[in-house]
Amino acid sequence: MKAVVFSEYGPPQVLHVAEVATPVPKAREVLIRIHATSVNFGDMVVRNFKAITPSKFHMPMLFWLIGRVTFGLRRPRVHVLGSEFAGEIVSVGSRVTLFKPGDQVFGYRGPRMGAYAEYLCMPERGVVTAKPANLSFAEAAAVPYGALMALSMLRKLDLQPGQRVLVNGASGGIGPSLVQLARSHFHADVTGVCSTARLGYVRALGADTVIDYTKEDFTASGQTYDVIIDVLGRTPFARSKRALRPKGRCLLVSFKAKHVFQMLWTSLFGDKRLICAMSSETQDDLRLIKVLVEAGTLTPIVDRCFPLEEAAEAHRYVEAGQRRGSVVLVGGT
Repeated sequence: MKAVVFSEYGPPQVLHVAEVATPVPKAREVLIRIHATSVNFGDMVVRNFKAITPSKFHMPMLFWLIGRVTFGLRRPRVHVLGSEFAGEIVSVGSRVTLFKPGDQVFGYRGPRMGAYAEYLCMPERGVVTAKPANLSFAEAAAVPYGALMALSMLRKLDLQPGQRVLVNGASGGIGPSLVQLARSHFHADVTGVCSTARLGYVRALGADTVIDYTKEDFTASGQTYDVIIDVLGRTPFARSKRALRPKGRCLLVSFKAKHVFQMLWTSLFGDKRLICAMSSETQDDLRLIKVLVEAGTLTPIVDRCFPLEEAAEAHRYVEAGQRRGSVVLVGGT
């Protein structure tokens, strides 16, 4: 089968198409023909992990060290990127009961990756389920990562209808799902923060209010919120808490060790809390996401599709920073 592989860390041009062995499903696995896979933040990190220092990494140093060991110190140990996908099951293992050949599915691989390929094996009870009936393969491939992360984060906050939520980083990989789910599923009033170029995109997601961070500092506007979700942890808590209501919470999706200590301190003292959150993903969560997509609560927006063979160009496009929606690699359908 064809796959996009890389044998050394570096810029997008390290990605190239090669022939690799087609995987064979084990007894409790399914073999999926991949029709579409997204280009997301994790792909960028793993492709160039050697150049990412602990200070540049978006999590504590321990996680950076685990990543370096997992993905390879000098050269990549994971040679095929791609953590989310949509496709069709072509064969199943002898003990599979949940799926059958011909089923259209979508799913999430996490750090195991491997979706930049024509075929992929998944455990039948892994994070994979039937594709939403109202989405194309390309649209479905853009859903799992952001939606699973967002659902996990929002559950930790126990949002109540009518609460005011600000999403700092509303146009990235997780932000769009945070905006849509907070507003339409949890019935909160949502403000999205993004750059000038993406204001229209975030409005299209359904945000009640949109702030251009290049022109306005949300921490100095006088507006206050019950919850602030900072996707990349770029605004110090000392500033964010000025925009929190009494007993407000600031949740960091990406955080450093110092933030963990701040979280412990604020849990004991003061009425404004900092929360460092780790996500979890399950098959049941993805089933719920499928229901939400089919109900119109969550709608993926695909900015551009590239053929699988143009993965390097897709990475360049994403790194240029002007996309308004997901970027997807597509194979044959």
